Parts: sequence; structure tokens; C-alpha cells
Amino acid sequence: MKLPVKMYVLMITTILALNVLIPKIVQADSNEKIQKIEQFVEEQRKKSKIPGMSVVIVEKGQTVYQKGFGYADIEAEIPVTNNTLFEIGSTTKAFTGLAILQLEKEGRLKRSEDVRKYIPWLELKYNGEPQTVTIDQLLHHTSGIPSATIVHIPESNDDHALEMTVRTLLNQPLNRKQGSSFEYATINYDVLGLVIENVSKQPYDLYIKQHILAPADMNESFVGLHQVNSTELATGYKIGFKKEQIYIPPIYRGNIPAGYVISNTNDIAKWMKLQLGSKQSSTIDAQIIQESHMPDQSVEPFEKDTYYAGGWSITKKDDKQYISHAGANPTFSAHIIMQPDQQIGVAVLSNMNSTFTTAISQNIMDLWEGNSVNNNLSDGFQILDEIATILCIIVSCLGAIFILILLRITWKLVRKQRIRVALNVKRTFVITIHSLLVATIVTLTLMTPKILLGGLNWEFIEVWGPTSISMLFYSVICASIIYYLLGLILIFTRKI
Repeated sequence: MKLPVKMYVLMITTILALNVLIPKIVQADSNEKIQKIEQFVEEQRKKSKIPGMSVVIVEKGQTVYQKGFGYADIEAEIPVTNNTLFEIGSTTKAFTGLAILQLEKEGRLKRSEDVRKYIPWLELKYNGEPQTVTIDQLLHHTSGIPSATIVHIPESNDDHALEMTVRTLLNQPLNRKQGSSFEYATINYDVLGLVIENVSKQPYDLYIKQHILAPADMNESFVGLHQVNSTELATGYKIGFKKEQIYIPPIYRGNIPAGYVISNTNDIAKWMKLQLGSKQSSTIDAQIIQESHMPDQSVEPFEKDTYYAGGWSITKKDDKQYISHAGANPTFSAHIIMQPDQQIGVAVLSNMNSTFTTAISQNIMDLWEGNSVNNNLSDGFQILDEIATILCIIVSCLGAIFILILLRITWKLVRKQRIRVALNVKRTFVITIHSLLVATIVTLTLMTPKILLGGLNWEFIEVWGPTSISMLFYSVICASIIYYLLGLILIFTRKI
């Protein structure tokens, strides 16, 4: 039975109308999402005190959104742009992991082999016995190396800083049997960086630049601060006394394979497209990229439904797989999250060490997928800063009171209103108690990081923590010394 001409016309008209309307509906939906994202990012950026952020979203091979927020340099009023460079922290590990897989593909190493085949002097011990630690265990953070080894990474800009860093492990025992469980230790990837150097006969930074960044067309990125020859690098900040503070941390060149690639959202967009398979490289095999996303399920997940792969965290959520990693350096933070089925990728780079960066990135992904978001974000460093700021004020006030009392007593001594007295049994007892009290306060202050933070020290906290915590430390020490002197002068003098 033939359809009437009018029916044909109606069908064609409907199809044409849908072809016109659907893109507009999709565009309207996209615009609404972008509006929500921009409002969310700016609100959270201000709440977090992060000076500047760069955000990029890719989908199905296209960069669908990219924008800078805030300042790359507050004092110079330089805004964040798509070209602004940031240290990307531990998201660097995915580059190192891919390089290891690349060398294995070429037959130049095997992940199942003992790391000593490639670094013969690296003897790692557990309970005093040498252990066989494999490349794969380093890759998946199951080597037995403790997370606190980060404290011993040396400050250095020397060409041999990477070997210096790895050699610190010779004096640090493993804290568990290798392959038994996951424990994130950033230095695992520094060891892998040295393996890459020894196998390729090239410095790590040059290998990554030539064999990973260049093939990925990431021409605006650098491997380590010593490579940077651009004026686009953002100024780094950290929180202190409830506001952003400029801070120039030490250089840890030996930690580059674990955390010091420098990039911008132009290049990170290319990196995510390569990871998602929507961008191809003539020299980076798509198969090894997929292998870098294979989670190690030989150990328990380190978070709910989350396992570690080759520089990536792999999470199952609502029947979807998410590939992600956070990065944090003393004055920068970054987060990348990708959903491979829909070929969506989100990256956020910022010039302050803050967990807000990760939370913002995750919530942008939620918004782009049409889900609700959590607006009640918080940051551990911000909370610590608020506590330290209050304690700093209290301790400083006490210190000022002690100084005023000390000056008053000294003035009375000068005016002969107080006189010195001889030491007797009672005063000896009082001075002993006084000395023990002050010594206890100082010792506890010095030992607090080691006791409460799993073996960290004040030098590490000064670099990584809010500036207010370092100031609190010095305030407590100074106030204790002033209090001790005040006690001595009260014990050894009396009113006339």
C-alpha cells in the first residue's frame, strides 16, 4: 500500500525539523552545564583561597570546555589562561608508568623481574632480610616501601639527584612483605625513574620529553623545573593565616618521576584524549595505554572499589569505570578524571596545594554527567590553618605577657626593688620542676609530627604544611624559652 504524498512530506519535514532542533537542544543542555560548572568552580575557588585554576573538559575527541579562573600571580595581577603552566604533582606518575610499559613492549625490561637487575645496588630489606621487589610491585605501590620515605627525599638540583633520592632507601627498611598490600609511597616512582634511566641510557627527563611528551604533541610541557624556559609558569602559593601566601619550596629534582612534570590544560587535554583513545600517536602504542589502566587486584582495594594501575587509580562506580589521579606538591595541586565509555575527561590544575582541587574536578565530572554535586567541600590544610592561627594568637599573647612581666621584674632589679637570693633546697626543687616542665613542652613540640603523623618531621611540615603551623612551632619554642627565663629570674630574686 502506497503512502500518500502528504505523509511523505510530513515525514521529511519532521526529520528536517529534528535535525535542526536536536543540536540546539544539545547545545542548550551543554550551555546549562557550563554555567553550573563555572558558578561551582568560582564559588569553591574563593572558599578554598586558591589563587588560580585552569579547567579543561574533553569529550569524544573534542575539547568541549576550557577556562582559567583567578590569578597565576596575584601581586602582578596576571590571570590564569589556557597557557598557564602548573606543576601537576603525582599525576606525573602516569607518564613514568607509561614509559615503563613502553620499555617492556620494546623488550628492554620485564615488570616481573627483580629491580636489582636494573639497579644492582638497591637491596631492600624486610626484618633484616633482603627482598625481591619487582618492577610491577613498584608500579602498583605494593613494594613494601613506607609512605613516610617521602620525608627523606633530598633537596637537590644536581644532575644525579635521582640516584641520590633512590639511595635513601638503603637506610630505610620495608614496613611489610612485598606484594602483600597497597601503601602509596611516592618514591616508588622515583625508583622506576632510575630504572628508565639505566635501561634507556638517557636521563629520565630527556626520555620522557622525547618518547612520551613529543609523540603526544605535548610541546608546551616540561619534565622538571630545570627544563622550563617559559614565562607562563604560575606562582605557587600555600595557605597561611587564612589567606594565600607566596612560598618558594626547595627543589627536589630527584622526585621528578613521581611528581614534577609541568604542564597546562592545552597539553593535558591532548594527554586525556590519548588516554581515552580518541587521539592516536605513531610511537605510543594504544595497547600499552590500555595496559596502564589495568588495575592490580592481587591486593585489597585502597579505597572503596578502587585499585591502582600504572600511575592511575581505577574505580568502579554505578557500573562505570573511572580512571583518575590526584597530584599535590608544596604549592601546586592537580586532578585528572576520565570516564572511558563516554570518552569524557576532566582536569583541574591549581597553584596551591589543596584537596579542593580534587573535589572540584570530581564534581565537574558529576555536573557534566548530569548528576548533583556536593557544595560542602573542605580541605584538611585549611582546617589545620584555622586551628594553628588561633593557637598562634594564644601562644603569641602568652609570650607577650611573659615578656612584659620579665621586663617589669628586670626594671625592679635595676631599681633595687628586687634582690638576688642564694640557692637553697626549696629553690633547687622548684627550679628542677620548672626545668622539667619546660623541657617536656619543648620535647613534645619537637616530637609531635613523629608521634601524630607517622614519622614526619618539622622540616617536612615547614615545606608542605600551612605557614601558620611553622609559625606556631616557632612561637611555642620562643614562648617556652621566655617562660623559662621568667621562671629563673623569679626563683633567683625576691621583693625587698
